[in-house]
Amino acid sequence: MTEIQSPARDGEARDSAAAPSSEAERSIADIMAVATAEFAEKGLAGARIDEIAERTRTSKRMIYYYFKSKEGLYLAVLEEAYHGIRAIEATLDLEHLPPRQALRALVGFTFDYQRANPDFIRLVMNENMHKGEYLKKSANIRALNAPAIDALRDIYRRGLEEGVFREGLDPIDLHTSISALSFFNVSNQHTFSIIFDRDVTAEEHVARRRKNVEDMVLGYMLKQNSFS
Repeated sequence: MTEIQSPARDGEARDSAAAPSSEAERSIADIMAVATAEFAEKGLAGARIDEIAERTRTSKRMIYYYFKSKEGLYLAVLEEAYHGIRAIEATLDLEHLPPRQALRALVGFTFDYQRANPDFIRLVMNENMHKGEYLKKSANIRALNAPAIDALRDIYRRGLEEGVFREGLDPIDLHTSISALSFFNVSNQHTFSIIFDRDVTAEEHVARRRKNVEDMVLGYMLKQNSFS
Protein backbone atom coordinates (compact mmCIF):
# COMPACT_ATOMS: atom_id res chain seq x y z
CA MET A 1 0.00 0.00 0.00
CA THR A 2 1.14 3.51 -0.76
CA GLU A 3 2.78 5.16 2.20
CA ILE A 4 0.67 8.02 3.51
CA GLN A 5 2.41 11.22 4.40
CA SER A 6 1.30 14.66 5.50
CA PRO A 7 1.44 17.61 3.07
CA ALA A 8 4.83 19.26 2.71
CA ARG A 9 5.29 22.11 5.17
CA ASP A 10 7.48 25.19 5.23
CA GLY A 11 11.11 24.33 5.92
CA GLU A 12 10.95 21.01 4.12
CA ALA A 13 12.78 20.45 0.88
CA ARG A 14 11.17 22.15 -2.13
CA ASP A 15 11.99 21.62 -5.78
CA SER A 16 12.21 24.39 -8.34
CA ALA A 17 8.55 23.97 -9.27
CA ALA A 18 7.28 24.60 -5.74
CA ALA A 19 5.12 27.67 -5.25
CA PRO A 20 6.00 30.44 -2.76
CA SER A 21 4.80 29.77 0.77
CA SER A 22 1.66 31.94 0.75
CA GLU A 23 0.63 30.69 -2.67
CA ALA A 24 1.30 27.12 -1.60
CA GLU A 25 -0.90 27.56 1.47
CA ARG A 26 -3.74 28.92 -0.67
CA SER A 27 -3.32 26.07 -3.11
CA ILE A 28 -3.37 23.46 -0.34
CA ALA A 29 -6.47 25.03 1.23
CA ASP A 30 -8.22 25.03 -2.15
CA ILE A 31 -7.31 21.40 -2.80
CA MET A 32 -8.47 20.39 0.68
CA ALA A 33 -11.84 22.12 0.30
CA VAL A 34 -12.60 20.48 -3.04
CA ALA A 35 -11.22 17.11 -1.95
CA THR A 36 -13.40 17.17 1.18
CA ALA A 37 -16.52 17.50 -0.96
CA GLU A 38 -15.31 14.83 -3.41
CA PHE A 39 -14.42 12.25 -0.77
CA ALA A 40 -17.59 12.96 1.21
CA GLU A 41 -19.78 12.47 -1.85
CA LYS A 42 -17.96 9.62 -3.59
CA GLY A 43 -15.76 7.97 -1.00
CA LEU A 44 -12.12 7.10 -1.46
CA ALA A 45 -12.72 4.69 -4.32
CA GLY A 46 -15.06 6.98 -6.25
CA ALA A 47 -13.19 10.27 -5.94
CA ARG A 48 -10.78 11.12 -8.77
CA ILE A 49 -7.62 13.18 -8.52
CA ASP A 50 -8.24 14.38 -12.10
CA GLU A 51 -11.55 15.95 -11.05
CA ILE A 52 -10.07 17.52 -7.93
CA ALA A 53 -7.25 19.00 -10.00
CA GLU A 54 -9.68 20.39 -12.58
CA ARG A 55 -11.93 21.97 -9.97
CA THR A 56 -8.99 23.57 -8.18
CA ARG A 57 -7.34 24.77 -11.38
CA THR A 58 -4.15 23.05 -10.37
CA SER A 59 -2.44 19.91 -11.63
CA LYS A 60 -2.27 16.30 -10.55
CA ARG A 61 1.45 16.81 -10.23
CA MET A 62 1.01 19.52 -7.61
CA ILE A 63 -1.55 17.49 -5.68
CA TYR A 64 0.84 14.55 -5.58
CA TYR A 65 3.67 16.90 -4.66
CA TYR A 66 1.80 18.14 -1.58
CA PHE A 67 0.04 14.94 -0.55
CA LYS A 68 2.18 12.15 -2.13
CA SER A 69 -0.83 9.99 -3.09
CA LYS A 70 -4.61 9.88 -3.31
CA GLU A 71 -4.64 8.10 0.04
CA GLY A 72 -2.42 10.82 1.50
CA LEU A 73 -4.91 13.47 0.42
CA TYR A 74 -7.78 11.41 1.81
CA LEU A 75 -6.05 11.09 5.18
CA ALA A 76 -5.30 14.82 5.25
CA VAL A 77 -9.00 15.48 4.62
CA LEU A 78 -10.00 13.15 7.46
CA GLU A 79 -7.60 14.82 9.88
CA GLU A 80 -8.82 18.28 8.88
CA ALA A 81 -12.44 17.20 9.36
CA TYR A 82 -11.74 16.25 12.96
CA HIS A 83 -9.60 19.34 13.47
CA GLY A 84 -12.54 21.51 12.34
CA ILE A 85 -14.93 20.35 15.04
CA ARG A 86 -12.27 20.29 17.76
CA ALA A 87 -10.99 23.79 16.94
CA ILE A 88 -14.44 25.32 17.37
CA GLU A 89 -15.18 23.15 20.40
CA ALA A 90 -12.10 24.63 22.07
CA THR A 91 -13.61 28.14 21.85
CA LEU A 92 -16.75 27.29 23.85
CA ASP A 93 -15.20 28.40 27.17
CA LEU A 94 -16.89 25.50 28.94
CA GLU A 95 -14.64 25.65 32.00
CA HIS A 96 -16.24 28.93 33.08
CA LEU A 97 -19.81 27.61 32.91
CA PRO A 98 -21.59 25.70 35.71
CA PRO A 99 -21.46 21.94 35.00
CA ARG A 100 -25.05 21.51 33.84
CA GLN A 101 -24.90 24.59 31.64
CA ALA A 102 -21.52 23.52 30.27
CA LEU A 103 -22.88 20.08 29.40
CA ARG A 104 -25.87 21.57 27.58
CA ALA A 105 -23.55 23.89 25.68
CA LEU A 106 -21.31 21.00 24.62
CA VAL A 107 -24.20 18.75 23.58
CA GLY A 108 -25.94 21.58 21.74
CA PHE A 109 -22.74 22.50 19.92
CA THR A 110 -22.14 18.90 18.84
CA PHE A 111 -25.71 18.60 17.57
CA ASP A 112 -25.53 21.90 15.67
CA TYR A 113 -22.08 21.28 14.21
CA GLN A 114 -22.95 17.90 12.83
CA ARG A 115 -26.15 19.18 11.27
CA ALA A 116 -24.29 22.10 9.69
CA ASN A 117 -21.46 19.88 8.40
CA PRO A 118 -22.94 16.82 6.67
CA ASP A 119 -19.64 16.25 4.85
CA PHE A 120 -18.09 15.47 8.24
CA ILE A 121 -20.73 12.79 8.80
CA ARG A 122 -20.19 11.30 5.34
CA LEU A 123 -16.43 11.21 5.75
CA VAL A 124 -16.74 9.41 9.09
CA MET A 125 -19.22 6.95 7.60
CA ASN A 126 -16.95 6.29 4.64
CA GLU A 127 -13.93 5.68 6.85
CA ASN A 128 -15.95 3.29 9.00
CA MET A 129 -16.77 1.36 5.83
CA HIS A 130 -12.99 1.02 5.48
CA LYS A 131 -12.89 -0.15 9.12
CA GLY A 132 -10.65 2.78 10.04
CA GLU A 133 -7.91 1.47 7.75
CA TYR A 134 -6.62 4.92 6.80
CA LEU A 135 -7.31 6.82 9.99
CA LYS A 136 -5.19 4.36 11.98
CA LYS A 137 -2.22 5.54 9.89
CA SER A 138 -2.55 9.05 11.26
CA ALA A 139 0.09 10.09 13.75
CA ASN A 140 -2.10 12.95 14.98
CA ILE A 141 -5.66 11.68 15.30
CA ARG A 142 -5.56 10.60 18.95
CA ALA A 143 -3.92 13.81 20.14
CA LEU A 144 -6.28 15.81 17.94
CA ASN A 145 -9.35 14.34 19.64
CA ALA A 146 -8.01 14.12 23.21
CA PRO A 147 -9.25 17.65 24.10
CA ALA A 148 -12.84 16.56 23.49
CA ILE A 149 -12.56 13.93 26.22
CA ASP A 150 -10.60 16.27 28.48
CA ALA A 151 -13.37 18.90 28.25
CA LEU A 152 -16.07 16.37 29.07
CA ARG A 153 -13.99 14.88 31.88
CA ASP A 154 -13.60 18.36 33.42
CA ILE A 155 -17.35 19.05 33.22
CA TYR A 156 -18.08 15.69 34.83
CA ARG A 157 -15.46 16.21 37.56
CA ARG A 158 -16.89 19.60 38.48
CA GLY A 159 -20.40 18.18 38.49
CA LEU A 160 -19.33 15.42 40.86
CA GLU A 161 -17.67 17.93 43.18
CA GLU A 162 -20.85 20.00 43.27
CA GLY A 163 -23.01 16.95 43.86
CA VAL A 164 -24.83 17.44 40.56
CA PHE A 165 -23.77 14.32 38.64
CA ARG A 166 -23.87 10.70 39.74
CA GLU A 167 -20.81 8.53 40.25
CA GLY A 168 -19.44 5.83 37.96
CA LEU A 169 -19.74 7.41 34.50
CA ASP A 170 -16.97 7.20 31.92
CA PRO A 171 -16.15 10.31 29.83
CA ILE A 172 -15.46 8.30 26.67
CA ASP A 173 -18.82 6.52 27.02
CA LEU A 174 -20.49 9.90 27.50
CA HIS A 175 -18.76 11.29 24.43
CA THR A 176 -19.90 8.25 22.46
CA SER A 177 -23.52 8.84 23.46
CA ILE A 178 -23.40 12.55 22.63
CA SER A 179 -21.84 11.83 19.25
CA ALA A 180 -24.30 9.05 18.44
CA LEU A 181 -27.37 11.09 19.35
CA SER A 182 -26.15 13.95 17.17
CA PHE A 183 -24.79 11.83 14.30
CA PHE A 184 -27.99 9.86 13.67
CA ASN A 185 -29.99 12.99 12.90
CA VAL A 186 -27.83 13.61 9.85
CA SER A 187 -26.78 10.12 8.78
CA ASN A 188 -30.33 8.70 8.81
CA GLN A 189 -32.41 11.78 8.03
CA HIS A 190 -33.53 10.66 4.57
CA THR A 191 -34.58 7.11 5.45
CA PHE A 192 -36.19 8.24 8.71
CA SER A 193 -38.21 10.94 6.91
CA ILE A 194 -39.53 8.40 4.39
CA ILE A 195 -40.30 5.61 6.86
CA PHE A 196 -42.20 7.80 9.33
CA ASP A 197 -43.53 10.39 6.87
CA ARG A 198 -41.99 13.22 8.87
CA ASP A 199 -39.63 15.90 7.60
CA VAL A 200 -36.88 15.61 10.18
CA THR A 201 -35.08 18.55 8.57
CA ALA A 202 -37.95 20.92 9.39
CA GLU A 203 -36.92 23.73 11.73
CA GLU A 204 -39.42 22.86 14.45
CA HIS A 205 -38.39 19.20 14.46
CA VAL A 206 -34.69 20.05 14.62
CA ALA A 207 -35.23 22.42 17.56
CA ARG A 208 -37.30 19.83 19.44
CA ARG A 209 -34.83 17.06 18.72
CA ARG A 210 -31.90 19.21 19.84
CA LYS A 211 -33.55 19.86 23.21
CA ASN A 212 -34.44 16.18 23.56
CA VAL A 213 -30.81 15.18 23.04
CA GLU A 214 -29.63 17.71 25.62
CA ASP A 215 -32.28 16.52 28.10
CA MET A 216 -31.45 12.85 27.58
CA VAL A 217 -27.72 13.29 28.19
CA LEU A 218 -28.19 15.60 31.15
CA GLY A 219 -30.94 13.44 32.65
CA TYR A 220 -28.74 10.37 32.42
CA MET A 221 -25.93 12.11 34.28
CA LEU A 222 -27.91 13.83 37.05
CA LYS A 223 -27.44 12.42 40.51
CA GLN A 224 -31.11 12.11 41.43
CA ASN A 225 -31.79 9.70 38.58
CA SER A 226 -31.25 5.99 39.13
CA PHE A 227 -30.46 3.59 36.27
CA SER A 228 -29.46 0.56 38.27
